[in-house]
Order: sequence, then structure tokens, then C-alpha cells
Amino acid sequence: MSTNSVFKSDVNDTSKLINEFLSSNNYFTPEESEKIQKAWKLLVDKALDKTRLSGEPYYLHPLRVAQILASNRLDADTIIAAILHTMHELNVSAEQINESFGQNVYSIILTTNKILNLPINTKRLHQSDAIRKMFFAMCDDVRIILITLADRLDRIRNLKNFDHEYQKIIAESVIDIWAPLADRMGMQNEKNEFEDLSLKYLNPAVFKQIKDIVAQKQDERAQYLTDASDEIKKRALKAGLNIEIQSRAKHFYSIYQKMRKRNKEAGELYDLLALRILCETPTECYTIIGIVHGIWKPLDGRFKDYIAMPKANGYQSLHTTVMCRDKPLEIQIRTHQMHDMAEHGIASHWLYKKGSSKDFIEKDQISIISKLQSLKDSDLTDSHSFATIKNELLGDQIYVFTPKGDVIQLPQGSTAIDFAYAIHSAIGEKIVAAKADGKIIPLNKPLQNTQIIDIITNPNSHPTEQQLKIVKTAKAHQKIHSWLILHDSAFKDELVQIKQAEAEAEINARQKKRRPKAGELENAPVRKNCGVLIQGERNVLYNIAQCCKPQYPDLIAGYITQSKGITIHRADCLIYHRIPQKDKRTIEVSWDDQE
Repeated sequence: MSTNSVFKSDVNDTSKLINEFLSSNNYFTPEESEKIQKAWKLLVDKALDKTRLSGEPYYLHPLRVAQILASNRLDADTIIAAILHTMHELNVSAEQINESFGQNVYSIILTTNKILNLPINTKRLHQSDAIRKMFFAMCDDVRIILITLADRLDRIRNLKNFDHEYQKIIAESVIDIWAPLADRMGMQNEKNEFEDLSLKYLNPAVFKQIKDIVAQKQDERAQYLTDASDEIKKRALKAGLNIEIQSRAKHFYSIYQKMRKRNKEAGELYDLLALRILCETPTECYTIIGIVHGIWKPLDGRFKDYIAMPKANGYQSLHTTVMCRDKPLEIQIRTHQMHDMAEHGIASHWLYKKGSSKDFIEKDQISIISKLQSLKDSDLTDSHSFATIKNELLGDQIYVFTPKGDVIQLPQGSTAIDFAYAIHSAIGEKIVAAKADGKIIPLNKPLQNTQIIDIITNPNSHPTEQQLKIVKTAKAHQKIHSWLILHDSAFKDELVQIKQAEAEAEINARQKKRRPKAGELENAPVRKNCGVLIQGERNVLYNIAQCCKPQYPDLIAGYITQSKGITIHRADCLIYHRIPQKDKRTIEVSWDDQE
């Protein structure tokens, strides 16, 4: 999916463009090809005279996005949605798309547009994971995510004609959002290309330096890898193994990360090239690793088994680094199916006929990304299956925006009051109303995914007991509760009464359990000199509270004072229950009736 397709046809000849597209992707039925041509005609009719900021015809970008997706043989509905994914800019009605291409295509286009036009603040890096999760929250079909990735990939491929500021904005969003999303989808090719192109626009000097160094002595390096490959093949043939070996240059961003990690210039790095060995079975992979280590000495700590223990995104492979001719050589060993999954991730579903590929994802893997990978043998248009996985990924969370584009993560069922406290306690205390996507909403109404929430405050407003009953987040509940304790005497008295009633109920319950057996006195004697155990220990400094003067066998509670050690109260003492935040300084105590 990451091949940078360039159409050979004249970009102004729309008929030749679509014919070239269909001839190079000839897996569609005649009926599907006809629908794709119909979608193309609609796009061209609406956009024939429109151009992009770069000066190119408006319709080229959607067709390139479709080509990226078609390179992985995605279905016709996905291709049609890709061709029409910018139709909101061309005033095409929902009825027109529904009537011509069906509700499924329209739903994909609608959600794709929502994602691509979100007001994301990419400077808030700590929010990137929340943003990616929010994409899943918005999607009922995994193909929506594939189209959004293809759109961003085409945009960053074609940034050279834009001004530097725009290039930087797109590159930042790609490195923060889209490259990690491609990685989480297991799409290694796309991830690598996203990262390399982002580096090109964010740090062009380093990009050029790495590019020049990789190009140096290219023939010498090619011969080095050829000789290493021939040696491995010769040993594998003796073992009766039929393998394929690919040589590859490491992608530039990977080299850049090594430079930063090791604090070295690119010219000081030797492991810029690597070999990839493709086998038929996992057993053969382990045989080959033994052969490789028999030829060259492996470097300590550089062997990783991602077959037995796959990465979180389902990636499987064996990695090793060996010393070959006094240079470190990185080698990856995997099966062909592992390779297809590593290169294309979830899109590799279309590389096989349904049910023909073996499921090499371990069944006991519970990672959400691994489960996404396992969809390769499923019907990706099954909304129920994707909804199940989406719910596992998101849990019971929603993702909403501030007007500035920051993402706020909240528990499902949260209200605008929770949102206000999540931004700042002062905003929560003064909230009087809220807007969701520009419309006033009730403060007790649960928020929905991807809404833009605007809080309206009043300096004379304050928290109420009703708000305490509405909120879902611990922060909002704690802040409102604390404010009411300090400022609302009616609430405090009510709380004391509740606590006192609870304490009395507890005392009554315990007294019932301690009813005297037959022959025992109805009332236990009062022992004024009975000691107290502090967490089961004697000889701990304590004093008896003079407000309630507990005596054995009263139920008691201990409170840690700042200067007088432990104060012992009756468990139903009103003064004790009025102590602010007493639960944080309460300690376990009991009568020492063994004295």
C-alpha cells in the first residue's frame, strides 16, 4: 500500500486516467468497474475546473488515494468511497450518493470526512494516543481507517509544492498521529514511509545527510549483501530448505533514531543495511537462525524472538545481528505470511482468498491490535465484529474536543460538568451552561464521542448538590463534595446526620452479634482502665476524646492528630464525623480486653 503510484496518462485526460487505473487493477468484476467509472464521472463532473493549491487538478488526489488502496486489492465499495471521499467540498448531496452507490459507501465517506476534518491540536503530543483511540470510536468499519491513512499518505507524498509552514503542519500531524496509527494497524510499509517523509520536511538537513551517506558506496554494499545472501542460501540448500532472501536499506527515520540514541553521525553507523529471509514455516525460521549463527558470530543482546512473543500490533519475526566481515549485519527471519502481515497489516486480508491463509496469530493474545490483525480471515465489512473490537480498544471511554482542538478523554456517560472539571476546577465551579457542536445542551445530558464542547461560566455560580448527583468522574465528584463541605452548612449537617445514622446502624448490628450467651450478664461491666490497641499494638501514644469519652465496651474509632498522637472517639461521635477528610487520618483501633 505504500508504493508511490504515478499515472502515466495525461493528467488532463480523465478518460485515460480511469482506464489506466482499471487496467492496472484488473481484479474488479465488470459490474464493479462500471460503478467505479460512474463514481469517477461524478467526481470529474463536479471538479473538472477545480485545482488544488499546488496547481494540480482537484480529482488527481482522490484517484491516487484509490490507487493506494487498490494496490492491496480492496473491495469496490472502498475504492468508490476513496474516489468520492472529498465530495463534501463539491456540494454533492447524501441522497445522490445513496441512490447511486448505496448507504454503505455513503457511511464510509461521511465518517472519513469527519476524521479528516477534526480540529486536532498536534502540538499536544501526550494526546496522540487519545486521538488515535477516538478514530476507532468514530468508525464502524475498518475500511474508514484505511482510507484516512491512504489520504494522509498521498498528501505527504505530494507536499513539495506547498509552503514550508504548511509542510511542517502536515509532517507534524503525520509523525504524531498517522505513523503510529499505521504501526498500530500493523502496516509497516506505510509507517516507514510516513516517518521518512515527515523527517524530510521537519529536518531536511538530516534527511539529506542520511540520504547521501546511504547512496555512498552503493555498489560495494550491494556486493557485500549479495555475498552474505549466497552464503546463507548455500547452507540452507544443504539443509533442504527453500528460502527467499531480500536485501534492504533501513528507512531513513530508523537511521535518524539510531543517530539520536547513540549520539553519532550517520557516517559512523555501520548497520545501515539488512537482510530479510522468508521461509515457509515457523519451524524453518528457527532452523535458519541456527544456520546464520553457525556462519557468523551473533552480537550479544541483539537476538529477539517476536515469533514466540509477537509485538503488540501482531508483528512476528526473528531478529538477530551478526558480525559479517567485521561489520554488523542485521537479519530478519519470518514466514511469507508473517511478512505480508508485517508489510500490510490489516490490509493483507485482501492478499488471500477468504479462508485460504493460515491463522498465525496466537489465540491467547488479548492485545486489541492482535485482534485487529486476526480480522485478516474475517469479513471486514461486518459491523458487529468491528464494533466488538472497537469496544475492547476503547473500553468505556469517550473522546471529546475543546474549542481549541484538544482531546479530553472521559468515562462513558460523562456530562459537560465532568468535562469542565477535566479542563480546570475553576471552570467546573463556575459552569452554568454548555454547548455541544454549537448547540446548548442540558448539563445532565451524557456527552457523545467527538463533540466539540464549549463551557459557559458565570463568576457568581457555584457547585450544587444536584451536580454532585450528576457527575461521573472522580475529580468532579471530589471537587464538588469538598466545596459543599466548606460552603454549604445544610449539606454538611445532612452529611453528619447520614454518617451518624450509619454509625448507629453499625453499632446496633455489632451489638446484636454480641448478645450474651445463656447464663451471662445482660450488660458487660464498664472497665475504665481498659487499654486501647492501635493496629493491634500496645504502648502507642493515645488519648481519650473528651467530647464523647468512650468507655469499654463502646465501639471506638481512632483519629491521627498532628501533635497529640491518636485520639480515641466513640464510633458514633458527632464531632468525630464532622472532622474534614477524617477518612484519610482514621486508624484501626480496638479495646485491649486481654489486660
